[in-house]
Amino acid sequence: MMRLHQRLIAGDFPNCRKLADELEVSTKTIQRDIDFMRDRLGLPIEYDQLHFGFIYTETVTHFPSVEVSEGEIVALFVAQKALEQYRGTSFEKPLRTAFGKITEGLKDRIGFQWGDVDSAISFRGIGTSVADLELFETVSRAVLDSHEVEFEYKKLGSSRHETRRVQPYHLGCVENQWYLFGFDLVRRQIRTFALPRMRKLRDTRSGFRRPADFSITQHLSDSFGVFRGKARHRVLIHFDAFAARLVSERQWHPTQKIKRLADGEIELSMTLGSLEEVERWILSWGEHASVLEPAAMIRRIREVAETLGRRYAK
Repeated sequence: MMRLHQRLIAGDFPNCRKLADELEVSTKTIQRDIDFMRDRLGLPIEYDQLHFGFIYTETVTHFPSVEVSEGEIVALFVAQKALEQYRGTSFEKPLRTAFGKITEGLKDRIGFQWGDVDSAISFRGIGTSVADLELFETVSRAVLDSHEVEFEYKKLGSSRHETRRVQPYHLGCVENQWYLFGFDLVRRQIRTFALPRMRKLRDTRSGFRRPADFSITQHLSDSFGVFRGKARHRVLIHFDAFAARLVSERQWHPTQKIKRLADGEIELSMTLGSLEEVERWILSWGEHASVLEPAAMIRRIREVAETLGRRYAK
C-alpha cells in the first residue's frame, strides 16, 4: 500500500497488473489493498480510464498511519520470534500463516530498525516436541467443541498402546511439550496425556459438559510440571552460592519460599503432590544441590548417585 501510495503521489497511474508483477503478488491482493485504502482509510482513489491506472482525485499529503509505540512493536516482534521454536515442525506453516494474518492489517511501514531488535532478542527451545499436526487439530477442535475422543496411548515405561476414551477438558503446552488434560471414562479420573504418545485419534462426535469448576491452574497447583499425586510433600533443597543466584532468579513453583543463608547460599522449599519431576530437576543441578526433605527423596537421590558412581567407575 505504501508503494501504491508513492506511485499515486508521483502520478504514475499504477494499475493492478503492473503492481502485482512488481510486488510478486496476485492482482486480487492489489485490488484488496486499493479497496482498503479507499473504503477504510478514506483516500480519494479512482480508476482513470484514459491512462489505464489509478489516481488520487484530491491532494494527499501523507499516508494515514496507526499510532503504535516502540514498545508495542517490540512486543509484536517478540511474539514472532517466539514462533521460531517450532521451525522445521508441522506447526511452523500454520503459525506463520496465522501471524501473517494478524500483522497484515498494519496500515503503515514504520521507521524502525528490525535488525537491531533481531540481533538483541531471540528464543531457543531445547527438546521441542514434534506432534502430528492433524492429531493436534483434531484434539484442539474436540476441546473447543466438547466432544469425547478415543485414541491409543503408550504410557511411560510401557511397551504397548492402550485404548482410551476421554472427555478433553484442556490442551496445554508445558516446557515445549503439548498435553491433553481430560476425564478418562474408564478410569473415572482426570488424566494427563502427552500428544506425541497418542495415535489413531478419533473424534467420537459424542458431546459432554465440561465441569464448571474445572481450572487448569487449580489442577496443576501442586505439580512441579504436569505430574500430580495424592500426597503432599514438603521439599526442602539446599543450594550452594553458585546455584543460589540462578535459582533465585526464577519462580519455579507458586508455593516456593527462599531462605537466604550465609555466604550466598539458600534453602528452597516447595509443597508438591508428586516427586518425580522435581527429582530430575534436582539432579540437573549436580553437586550444587542437596536435598534436606523429604526422607524418601534423600534416599532416592542417594540411590541414583550410587548407580551413576558405579556406572562411571567402569
